[in-house]
Amino acid sequence: MRVLRLAAVLVVIVLSAGACASQGGDPLAQDTGDTATEPGTAASDGATGAGEQGTVVVGSANFPEQLILANMYADVIESTGATVERRLNLGSREVIFPALESGEIDVLPEYTGALNAFITGGEEAEDTSTDALLASLEENLPEGVVHLEASEAQDRDAHAVTQETAEEFGLKTLSDLAEVSDQLVAGGPPEEETRFVGLPGLKEVYGIEFKEFRALDAGGPLTTEALNSGQIDVGRVFTTQGVIEEEGWVVLEDDKGLVPSENVVPVVREEVLTPEIEAALNELSATLTTDDLIDLNKRVEIDKEDPDAVARDYLEEKGLLE
Repeated sequence: MRVLRLAAVLVVIVLSAGACASQGGDPLAQDTGDTATEPGTAASDGATGAGEQGTVVVGSANFPEQLILANMYADVIESTGATVERRLNLGSREVIFPALESGEIDVLPEYTGALNAFITGGEEAEDTSTDALLASLEENLPEGVVHLEASEAQDRDAHAVTQETAEEFGLKTLSDLAEVSDQLVAGGPPEEETRFVGLPGLKEVYGIEFKEFRALDAGGPLTTEALNSGQIDVGRVFTTQGVIEEEGWVVLEDDKGLVPSENVVPVVREEVLTPEIEAALNELSATLTTDDLIDLNKRVEIDKEDPDAVARDYLEEKGLLE
């Protein structure tokens, strides 16, 4: 049955995994593109989790920030003496979280708000603070899966416009956007149309209804090109993307709190969690900041550095690796 489950997961990966590491970051929401694994990984070799082989399998979604975080996790776990296998760039949460549940993956970098919405079936949380979301995760995570300490670093869904559009329509907040949204075209990943933090929540919380929505990608090159060329007026982005500063975009303030806290948090199968691994991941979480994520993402997205090298540089700089 384990082999069959793995085969099913891998078929989905081949058919639907996301774009390569040059694409923009998304808290596990991208659903389309080509699968690409890091050199030396085994996304299709039939390997299983550490419970059977003594190897800790670190997975990730398919955008730069996830590749950076997963490489960090893998490096600090290896520093404890554990054997680590990397299965990176695999696709959206809909693909990789079931693989975690089944034991094909042991460790994932996650985000508090997005993961909570996923495991509760999209149920809107009344309290979206970090502490409340962590309590909900503790209660609702599948048996045998736990979260460790959350980082203060956050990567949230956001909506951006060019400087020209912001000036033309007087846009600083999403409430400002509500007054003119029927004149504007928005773009983002396909799931923007169904997830509450996307179009449904924008309508319910702010009264925002766009003239048109175009399905593009999750803050990646399609959205970047469409926003800069004027094909869309509003782009769904992620707050730690290096491209925001590079392009001079204006991120509209979520002044009514639609988007929950999205702290980076390791999610781990208890079967592989040793005291040493837990301490190493918690130490990394305690170190990582939102500004760190922005800087690291810029190095990968804009400067085109390799995610694994960027991850190791950070860990060595912070004294987390020798």
